[in-house]
Amino acid sequence: MQLSKNRLLRLLALLFAFSLVAAACGGGDDDDDGAATEADAEEEMVEDEEMADEEDMADEEEEMAGDEPEEEAGGLSQDVVEQASQEDDEMVDDEMDDMMEFDRSTIDGIWEEAEHNRAVIIEELTAKIESGEYGVGDDKILRGAAGFTIDLNECPGDWSNTEGITDDEIRIGQTGPQSGTLALYGNARLGWQTYLGHVNSVGGIAGRNVVMKSYDDAYVAAQTIEFVDELIENDNVFSIHTLGSPNTLAVYDTLNAECIPQPFVWTGHPAWGDPEIHPWTTGSILSYSTEAVLWGNWIKENLADELPVVVAGLIMDNDFGLAYELGFEEYAHNNPDVVSEFVPVRHDPAAPTITNEVTTISANNPDVFISMTAGNACLLAIQEVAASGLKEELSAAFTPSVCKAPASWISPAGDDGNGWLIVGGGVKDTTDPVLIENDAFIQFVRASLEANDLDPDIAMFGNGYMIGYPYVEALRIAAELPGGLTRTNFMLAVRSINIHHPIFLDGITFAMNGNADAFPIEGTDFSQYDSSSASWVVSLVIDVNGASGNCAWDKDNGGCR
Repeated sequence: MQLSKNRLLRLLALLFAFSLVAAACGGGDDDDDGAATEADAEEEMVEDEEMADEEDMADEEEEMAGDEPEEEAGGLSQDVVEQASQEDDEMVDDEMDDMMEFDRSTIDGIWEEAEHNRAVIIEELTAKIESGEYGVGDDKILRGAAGFTIDLNECPGDWSNTEGITDDEIRIGQTGPQSGTLALYGNARLGWQTYLGHVNSVGGIAGRNVVMKSYDDAYVAAQTIEFVDELIENDNVFSIHTLGSPNTLAVYDTLNAECIPQPFVWTGHPAWGDPEIHPWTTGSILSYSTEAVLWGNWIKENLADELPVVVAGLIMDNDFGLAYELGFEEYAHNNPDVVSEFVPVRHDPAAPTITNEVTTISANNPDVFISMTAGNACLLAIQEVAASGLKEELSAAFTPSVCKAPASWISPAGDDGNGWLIVGGGVKDTTDPVLIENDAFIQFVRASLEANDLDPDIAMFGNGYMIGYPYVEALRIAAELPGGLTRTNFMLAVRSINIHHPIFLDGITFAMNGNADAFPIEGTDFSQYDSSSASWVVSLVIDVNGASGNCAWDKDNGGCR
């Protein structure tokens, strides 16, 4: 769907073109004094008319711009979300063209579309690099799309643009939980490695195999710091991937100071939308700040007869949960007609139970319950809300996008999970029975997992393809740019990526544009869990790519700046 600012720009361009045509239609010189006098008079009239037209156009532009929603730092504004929801039956013209040109019902069609999208990006970036507009200049500054820059003069003296690349391999580093309370998320690493096995089997990246060096940080930030140091100092990797908000926040200053790519981290913290201060780091999923606004928008649209409502949030007590809490707190503050009171209740990330926290929430008689947590706490929340009797009193209950995998976080609750809602971030569940029957990429994922002795009914394996797919596409693009695969070409590719990501629902764009658009995903599904089919039933898909403002994260002063 198109945002109104795109329509405005097209209208202004059209009007400007008309003004050029009008200016080109002026008369020539005439030696006759009378004719000259008449021409002068006509010129004055034309000038007056043009001034009036310009004033009218300015008034119209101002009026239209006044209706244009403003960007929200780190996520989407309420106005943008409402506008997108109202336009849910429209599709972006480019997306429709792609769907008509490529057959996404077959894996060959998906690969064909991917090749086409890469070729378009490679052609555009190559032209910019060859013209001197993009790439590393004599001043050692990397320049890219929409004002994106990295000053390589600030990199360490021993920094290498081709670190981790040999004649036959590309070494990437990864750290995430393989043990501890969030160990299930670590299964994504195995799915990613399986996808890399496929990529290597069909030629790798420019004839090189991609290999991953991985460490278990158990979702402990101190461990993440230790292992990132190991990956830099001893493993000499090309790039590093991290999982988890506290963990990524603990190392992203270091990785940016070391000039090491850290793209597509598996966390939706809004801090990854910071291309100016942290240009080497990007996210890969929906921003938690955006998700918070989308919760509020659903409440406004679907509980209109009950407004304003009391909303309770079960919040993981760390940087991850804080991003959710600050996002919804701001929404509640800005929309008192929707949320009369927001009751945040935090829980210890390592706590084995959350009974006391749900008891506290129940005592506040909320109308809406939102889990702002992750891992097993999502399942416990569903079970405890039912056991306490709170579910029967609620008008709505949400589980977070990071707990979308039914087999892990909701199906074990049985009928207690029925009817729970989610702002799902548009990610397909690779264990969904409907998708297993009808989706070519999901079928490819599951066949690949089975061939590598991994259980395809563990959704976290599938999430490895969600991370690995754009990573590989960016590597492939970078390898074809002038100068070949380098860290700087990789970041140019990452910051200019614009692809159909087949593990996201059709209609959701995966794209960034330098400093102008730092969030690759700004679309989502609104879904409700059906326990009888053990799947999410999608009610709405929206996409507002490019509408989120950048976020310079400032934890001590309330979040994004």
